[in-house]
Amino acid sequence: MRITKIDYHVLVVPNYDPSAVSSAQDNLVIEIHTDEGITGIGETDTNPWIARECIRARGTHVMGLGLEEMLLGADPLEPEAIWHRLYTGSKMTGRRGSFICAMGAIDMALWDIKGKALGVPVYTLLGGAVQEYVTPYASLLPTGSTLAEYQSSLVEKLRRAKEFGFRAAKLEVCLNGPYSHQGLQESDDAIVETVYACREAVGPGFVLMVDVAYAWSDAKRALRVIQRLEPYDIYFIETPLDIDDLDGYAFLHEHSPIRIAAGEWQNTHWEFLDLVKHAKVDVLQPDVGRVGGFTEARKVCQIAADHGRLIVPHCWKTGLGIAASLHLAAATERCPYIEFLPSTLCESALRRELLTEDFTLVDGVLPLPRRPGLGVELNRETLNRYRVD
Repeated sequence: MRITKIDYHVLVVPNYDPSAVSSAQDNLVIEIHTDEGITGIGETDTNPWIARECIRARGTHVMGLGLEEMLLGADPLEPEAIWHRLYTGSKMTGRRGSFICAMGAIDMALWDIKGKALGVPVYTLLGGAVQEYVTPYASLLPTGSTLAEYQSSLVEKLRRAKEFGFRAAKLEVCLNGPYSHQGLQESDDAIVETVYACREAVGPGFVLMVDVAYAWSDAKRALRVIQRLEPYDIYFIETPLDIDDLDGYAFLHEHSPIRIAAGEWQNTHWEFLDLVKHAKVDVLQPDVGRVGGFTEARKVCQIAADHGRLIVPHCWKTGLGIAASLHLAAATERCPYIEFLPSTLCESALRRELLTEDFTLVDGVLPLPRRPGLGVELNRETLNRYRVD
């Protein structure tokens, strides 16, 4: 089998909000075609125009090639060998960032092809299912232009998630720092008050996680707020500090009463080694499309196993990424949850419409997919409706 063609689709929802913190407003979806009629699909969560250029760009020497020119003619049943070829051939201009994200979409599509060719789900190729089902948490991003509107929106979405059958939810409490919601710069008291209101809304026993989106520049200030959140039984605090502040994360690991989670932006397993060995992060959050695909994500899962860490995959995109997270989690022992942006609680048309079928909760969990490959199909009408140059 040989790769004959690559299609890349930049998708953007109409009237997107440039002040939003939601990357579900755009997407890069790729399709890899083969000479045996099998097509694999993948996506990545980064600037779609930049990732597209990483694929279709051309090179003039062996250290700075584009990804497409290295892919055409390759055997798609060898995704790990292809990953190494792409990484080596783009090393001067790649190694991290958008090139690895683009490789993540490609790798996702290659494992999809391999599963379809062999007639098995991707998790079987990753070593087999070690869980009978996967537990998702509802990832909740509020709306509103004021603190009161933001808090009210979050509490309402949380209640709806619980009614919908979720057992856990992550609160996007993006109220200060560089990535705050619509530029809000609220006090640390507002963060504590928001988490308190959410805990009151669902009561004890419901699992809550909190994402503050790199809110603090100082680890000691972050610790003071985290200590105030301890009474509300928080499963983890996500990205409290700038991701490059590895010493700060190590400080929080030593002193925080709540687990610290990070890794949504990390590319390749080498960056996760830094998170584990230097930053000592408790919960690793590889995004399959960003980390470099299943080829790298499975290495991150092994790092977690070797160092006693948890895996909770990041996924803030569409059902395609959710499918990838589901397969990864199925084959990973130390994966208690996956991120799941439920279409019923999401404003993004891409999240709601990209696939022909959505995922369905059954008693608060997601059954394992049984169809070959990723087990999902693209909605062609959606591709055509939201595609841009």
